[in-house]
Amino acid sequence: MKIIVIGTGYVGLPHAAVLSEYGHEVYAYDIDASRIAAYQSGKASEIERYVNEPGLAEIVAENLGRYLFFTTDITAIVEDTDVFFLCINTPPNRDGSTDISFYLDAINHLGGLLARRRNKQRVVLVNKSTVPIGTARLLETVMKDHGVENFGVASNPEFLAQGNAVEGSRRPDRIVIGADTQDDFQILRRLYSQFVNHVRIRYLETTPETAEAIKYISNTLLLTYISFWNGVGARLAEAMPNIRMEDLKVGVTADARISTWGSYVSNGAGGSCFGKDIQSLIYQLSHAGRSTDLLEAVYNINEYQKTYVIDRAIHEARFNFNQKSIALLGLSFKKRTNDMRDSAALRVVESLLSRGVREIRAYDPLAMDEARRSWFNPERNQLFERITYHETAVEAIEGSDALYISTDWEEFRGLARTIKTTVEPPYLVMDGRRMLPDFDMLVDAGYDYLPVGGPLSLGRSEGKAIKRDDGAGATMPPISEALQKTPA
Repeated sequence: MKIIVIGTGYVGLPHAAVLSEYGHEVYAYDIDASRIAAYQSGKASEIERYVNEPGLAEIVAENLGRYLFFTTDITAIVEDTDVFFLCINTPPNRDGSTDISFYLDAINHLGGLLARRRNKQRVVLVNKSTVPIGTARLLETVMKDHGVENFGVASNPEFLAQGNAVEGSRRPDRIVIGADTQDDFQILRRLYSQFVNHVRIRYLETTPETAEAIKYISNTLLLTYISFWNGVGARLAEAMPNIRMEDLKVGVTADARISTWGSYVSNGAGGSCFGKDIQSLIYQLSHAGRSTDLLEAVYNINEYQKTYVIDRAIHEARFNFNQKSIALLGLSFKKRTNDMRDSAALRVVESLLSRGVREIRAYDPLAMDEARRSWFNPERNQLFERITYHETAVEAIEGSDALYISTDWEEFRGLARTIKTTVEPPYLVMDGRRMLPDFDMLVDAGYDYLPVGGPLSLGRSEGKAIKRDDGAGATMPPISEALQKTPA
């Protein structure tokens, strides 16, 4: 089949690449000429500047010029196309609604091209990215306004986890197709023929509105799991003596009715989906006159969690950030990606700078170029000049007064010994991802350890330990208690 993918970001490029693996003739279109030139080079270093996914660059290089083509102009190739996939950025507005201006520009341009095609064969226009419920109807209206003939619209949301997009595209847990006619379902069955009767992959055909809603509900429920464990499980382990977080998770999720996914505690979930989608759903439901109390609580817990450990460092460890040098390990919102959209690190940097830190010594295996170029560019904010970038975790830690671990990169799990040999106590380790299973080694050597989902552990060397309420010693009550006592 001949396919055009409009938009080549974190959704569009993996989708186009994997479709080309199955022998489809795939044209990936983007208005960003620099991005397209990088993909056309076939070089991993160039491709990964824009989308860094394990195995993706290899697929692009292997199929480039055979089944996969890149272009900044689709005028000459719309003829005989079977399916258009719309993978267009839909960022949030300040009020939580979805900004569809880029989407409208794209579909109006496409409508003009399709109206002039000579071959009037059936063509299906598919919303792949997350769009507000009812967007398929909007797409239909725009095409009719342009006079497009013999077309169908469909919703086919993606459910990819970043860092695993290639394998997720090759072996999805489900394919959801929302369309109105059997003609359109049949075209998409041909496209996804390898999945239609797969024994382990759910292939669901439904209405466009239901497909759009499935994406929102899925992401919102996932964030609800995360916020529950952060807002309840983590708080219990931080406030009550002798609660072991890892044992708590095992014991609770042993019940087959309770999901093991999301049963971790962290400094909040980020990425392009969770925060944006729950805000959009809040906006859509509120404008439909429905209660959004639960959704708002879930969102607020997640946002607060991103800087919660820093607040605890001030209240519980009595750490003064003013004029301190802080090592920040991890900038991307999760491991195995350079994507920093809605990353906890953004809020961490904002919080640290507002508290007067002298320097933030940053390290991330993949995201530092993205940080320099887009998120922490000093031209946008002069305070970003206080951020320095380092080639290894060791270099970032050297000369720092405290450490904050923000991303769950596997290489950070073995850092206890590195910390011990690189900096001397007194030194505070803030672990936003519970990445140091051997933190006792540090505490025994005099380092202070403050994890999400656990109590503050003060360094025990040289008589430093102070008696805690639980018998292990604490300088101040947990932040939850401290905040309760703070006058409004």
